[in-house]
Amino acid sequence: MKKLLIGNQAVAAGLHDGGLGVVSSYPGTPSTEITEFLSKYDDLHSEWAPNEKVACEVAFGASLAGARSACAMKHVGLNVAADPLFTLSYTGVNGGMVICVADDPAMHSSQNEQDSRHYAIASKVPMLEPADSQEAYSFAKSAFELSEKYDTPVILRMCTRIAHSQSIVETTEAIPAVLKDYEKNPSKYIMMPGNAVKRHPFVEERTLKLQELAENCIYNTVEYGTSDEIGIITSGCSYQYVKEVFGDSVSILKIGMPNPLPVNTIKDFASKVQKLYVIEELDPIIENHIKSLGINVTGKEMFSILGEFSQKTIADAFGIKANDSVTADSPVPNRPPMMCAGCPHRGMFYTLAKNKITVHGDIGCYTLGAVPPLNALDTTLCMGASISGLHGFNAARGNETEGKSVAVIGDSTFMHSGMTSLVNVAYNATNSTVIILDNSITGMTGHQQNPTTGYNIKGEVAAKVNLEALCKALGINRVRVVDPYNLKECETTIKEELAIAEPSVIISRRPCVLLKSVKALPSLNVDANKCKSCKRCMSLGCPAISMKNGKAVIDNTLCVGCGVCKQLCAFDAIN
Repeated sequence: MKKLLIGNQAVAAGLHDGGLGVVSSYPGTPSTEITEFLSKYDDLHSEWAPNEKVACEVAFGASLAGARSACAMKHVGLNVAADPLFTLSYTGVNGGMVICVADDPAMHSSQNEQDSRHYAIASKVPMLEPADSQEAYSFAKSAFELSEKYDTPVILRMCTRIAHSQSIVETTEAIPAVLKDYEKNPSKYIMMPGNAVKRHPFVEERTLKLQELAENCIYNTVEYGTSDEIGIITSGCSYQYVKEVFGDSVSILKIGMPNPLPVNTIKDFASKVQKLYVIEELDPIIENHIKSLGINVTGKEMFSILGEFSQKTIADAFGIKANDSVTADSPVPNRPPMMCAGCPHRGMFYTLAKNKITVHGDIGCYTLGAVPPLNALDTTLCMGASISGLHGFNAARGNETEGKSVAVIGDSTFMHSGMTSLVNVAYNATNSTVIILDNSITGMTGHQQNPTTGYNIKGEVAAKVNLEALCKALGINRVRVVDPYNLKECETTIKEELAIAEPSVIISRRPCVLLKSVKALPSLNVDANKCKSCKRCMSLGCPAISMKNGKAVIDNTLCVGCGVCKQLCAFDAIN
């Protein structure tokens, strides 16, 4: 059957049709849809985990039990899952296990541009990299067989463009999910030093076998062109750009298995072309491998180590006129990201900025509090780092920072990796105030449930974490809840908590305005006769408010009636 699928949907279909039994993931763009699509299948267990480490360990447990399992995450999520990954390489698997990771060249929605191929190399785990939706399906499906045959987890590497672009997929007959027998095997699965040292030779032997596979497998393919003048070794999305620029005029070795990389296949291909190039996004993984074989190849001398490529990137590098001359009649205006009209975080960030408080930020849609006109954040590092960073900041500067610095973190991010950081604040007793921005959903990745919402991945009622009780159980005695739409309440509470010489938590609670359960209030309007053009309402950065003919105007198609701007107007012009 042929279907038009985005890459992530194709991965989900491939995993399902490969006999998947259990999938556990934490949402992270551009990987999120893999698990969302899998949750629509009723013949397997799917779930959102609190973080990627937990998800990977759940997948291991399911594999140990005999099920074929998977977890999905974005590239920075693989950092969180690295701890189990490296030891999983030693234990191997029972049921096949696939770790789906989606890299984000150009950082469309990420805080760094790391290349996940390094993890496959360092952990000595095979990695597959599809170049379109069809390969995403077939690679995901066959990954289970690869995993079980070589007793290893398999990493399936996606990237933003392949994950979210569409192409035709021809599906094949699904393999029923079967539960293999589980047999107790301490020497294989208990990784204490005495056992682990005996498993390391197995990993090295497996690597040699996988290298043999790389020489003749379905994942690496050669396409000889009409001329032998140019040979290009490429992979993933770069392959699509190469084909669009050169068509059949050059020879191409497409690498679909970037770890381990073939040796003889590359040598043979190189011998049949006059000039060899390697085109790969991000780091020169393939290029360095080729050079280590003593082969002369041109790569990063022509192509950047930064960001995404395109047809134009490749065409320009070779001095070819690209066929992408479509232009707009007028320049497209910039559309910087911003918090939505009525976003519950806006009032809290306005209050923090107004009081010139140092704010340690975290990962989520509230990171947008960093952009003008709020400019409320001072740092953003990684999931959970706001609380740990605040603690270190206050420990270093002591009394100098008392009453002047806070951490902000979302409800989902707090469950992901904020809890242990809060324990550290309580245990080591810095005078730190943490603000949990509880919008009742995992917002940035598209409204996924989390342990604080009371619903699971299928929307069914589930256990709901009580944030107030949890924070107190973690050692915080002062826990208060505020409504971020109430600016006076926010300011009073922040000042009071910063004045107290002990750790505290403020929960800023109001659900995301985009949730279906949230009903907008009537739109506000500006009385032009009362408006004095002071622009205080503009300081909120609300997209529903603008200035026209010297007066503030509210767009009633965007306004949700939150009333925050009304609280700023000293002339009662907003009603």
